[in-house]
Amino acid sequence: MIAVAGEALIDAHLAEGVLRPFAGGGPFNTAIALARLDVPVCFVGGVSTDQFGRLLNETLADNGVDRRYVKRVAAPTPLAVVDTSAGDAAYSFYLRDTAYQAFEEVDVLQLSSEVAALHVGTLALATDPPASALEALASRVADSMVIMVDPNVRPAIIGTRQPFVDRFERWVRLADVVKLSAADLAWLYDDARPEDVAGDFLALGAALVVVTDGADGASAWTNEWSARTTAPAVTVADTVGAGDAFGAALLAWLWRAGRLDKRALREIDAGSLEAAIAFAAAVASLQCTRPSASAPTSADVDRFLEQQALVVKAHD
Repeated sequence: MIAVAGEALIDAHLAEGVLRPFAGGGPFNTAIALARLDVPVCFVGGVSTDQFGRLLNETLADNGVDRRYVKRVAAPTPLAVVDTSAGDAAYSFYLRDTAYQAFEEVDVLQLSSEVAALHVGTLALATDPPASALEALASRVADSMVIMVDPNVRPAIIGTRQPFVDRFERWVRLADVVKLSAADLAWLYDDARPEDVAGDFLALGAALVVVTDGADGASAWTNEWSARTTAPAVTVADTVGAGDAFGAALLAWLWRAGRLDKRALREIDAGSLEAAIAFAAAVASLQCTRPSASAPTSADVDRFLEQQALVVKAHD
């Protein structure tokens, strides 16, 4: 089982002056995407008992996400207003005094021995609570399970950059897998080259570093190998949830291949590395054909990959 820790919120999509609510939040989307890819997954975080919180909780349940570590609280559901009018999604967040802040250090728990990996990212790395509680949780399990970190940087809520960079690099020291976008990397490290940043992260202890670059695909590095993949061309509905789908698909590939293990990750070969990020890029591209974070199922992905293979064959 994979545990995904962080925020569950409502994405309110702004279109022509009208807000349409969708269940969302980076970790929430990642958990749903894993479940739809038929990977056993549990969600760790606070969820309100209000109407939106019930929607979030029911969405987790309907998709088969284990909710044993969900903390239900009376505080209202956090909100993200999403504006896609300019292409890429722009976000405004309403987090103060919400269920997002419900997971505190007093709640740091003992994860079941069933859990092979812990995924943490997005807003939950940026503000406290819950950042310190999740860092304490990751520190507790770092010796026994794979940790994946995805900063999914949201400058609107971070404030001063350097304190966030310092915190993020503490996470990198705990992590086995670090996944970030080219935009994340540019905000964190200005004009640094991805391969140089990846080298720094590997030196800090990571086993695998992946940098995604939207329609241009993704790159990955280990201490022994590097790989590059393109992204399948699709008609884009919006890009909401694409990074979450990529991260979930990467974990799903590693889990199915028996690589979701601290030692196995460090022994991954070049072909497996390329196959893992190619699969993740395909799932992220398919996500982009759907409005909001509506992750594809395994059957959807299989059909999509078959179609892509036929396109490639037709071009050969």
